[in-house]
Amino acid sequence: MKKQIVIFTGAGVSADSGIATFRDSDGLWANHSIEDVCTHEAMIYNRNGVIDFYNERRKELLEKSPNAAHYAIAELEKYYPVKLITQNIDDLHERAGSTNITHLHGELRKLRSSINESATIAIEGWKQDYTSRHPDGSLLRPYVVFFGEAVPELETAIKIVETADIFIVIGTSLQVYPAASLINYIRKDIPVYLVDPQKMNISMDNHPFKQIQKKAAEGVPELIQQLIKEL
Repeated sequence: MKKQIVIFTGAGVSADSGIATFRDSDGLWANHSIEDVCTHEAMIYNRNGVIDFYNERRKELLEKSPNAAHYAIAELEKYYPVKLITQNIDDLHERAGSTNITHLHGELRKLRSSINESATIAIEGWKQDYTSRHPDGSLLRPYVVFFGEAVPELETAIKIVETADIFIVIGTSLQVYPAASLINYIRKDIPVYLVDPQKMNISMDNHPFKQIQKKAAEGVPELIQQLIKEL
């Protein structure tokens, strides 16, 4: 039986497509206050501002394309069973061809009910109107997990991580919780690969561990080809 590969991606995998990250010194939070655009409270007192912010993110996304890392991950599905968990709210993995994706923090190309976090609808184009409503009657909001909100797909992601025979981390600092806690659920002795240009000081004492210290668009295709050759 082929080994189950679980891949966990963060902002670094999309940065090579030109998607602005949130936490870098020149990232989105350098120019925006989290409290004004990414909290439940902001949806109440700054609704139009929140919608404008995510409309801009959506418009930006539609101008970008998947990069070599996204395509390499999708290519891996031809050779291994692959399950993908991402912190990213973009749809670049889908557009590259990946099929089994769990979005921890929501999806930019969807909107959701204000009263039911699982009641989502796709948005055509990039613009959400300020007064648009869900069929349940509530005002629509971006389908994004705001700061301070629970991560609804976390338990699903934990169960996926527990199935991994090979675990790959790409483009995440492993500093955003609770998502970063997923590495605690990797079974003992399972090999772990990390692709990130920054040297990461993480404890993997119970796992064979290798870091490819390169950007995603360069390091991921390299790793994927290695895994394919090992079949």
